[in-house]
Amino acid sequence: MKSFAAILMTALLAASASAADAPATPKPDLAKGSASYGTVCVACHGADGNSTVPLQPTLAQQHPEYLMKQLLEFKSGKRIDAVMQGFAAMLTEDDARNISWWLASQKAAPGFATDKDLVLAGERIYRGGIMDRQIPACAGCHSPNGAGIPSQYPRLSGQFAEYTVKQLEAFRDGSRANNQVMIDVAAKMNDREIKAVADYIAGLR
Repeated sequence: MKSFAAILMTALLAASASAADAPATPKPDLAKGSASYGTVCVACHGADGNSTVPLQPTLAQQHPEYLMKQLLEFKSGKRIDAVMQGFAAMLTEDDARNISWWLASQKAAPGFATDKDLVLAGERIYRGGIMDRQIPACAGCHSPNGAGIPSQYPRLSGQFAEYTVKQLEAFRDGSRANNQVMIDVAAKMNDREIKAVADYIAGLR
């Protein structure tokens, strides 16, 4: 009978062999990403990923893994948006990868909060949540300065308040269904809380 150590070693070797056989992830091509972005995305999201239209998000400096996930989910229909689904349908997985990594290499322009009272309320929610209603602090996943956590949680700092409101409302009403955590959080928030958090996020640096 094999010893436990021998069985464990066999399993580890098998896992290593399987990983070695797996195809390598293609390396992003930033030049192709820039070209594809200029063809498909620039009209809505700005020349360098900094949108000038509040309902169309700034994408510069966003985590590339997050961007790629969103593009592929628009393409598959997991995330619904008539305009974005049309554009994403034209992209291959390599296109999505190249565009995402190119956008991540661009510098995001700073945003600005607009309502002092909303900002103070938004800061309380963003940093501390609303414990009696089990609304967690946004900072726990998106970091205190809104930088997010690469490959897990998106960068939020400086994003247009109007766009953030739109997304939180979409999570709340179920029209955006590609993140269950955010659906659960937004479901507990009222309109004023959503607007307050969004305005605070717009001013984060």
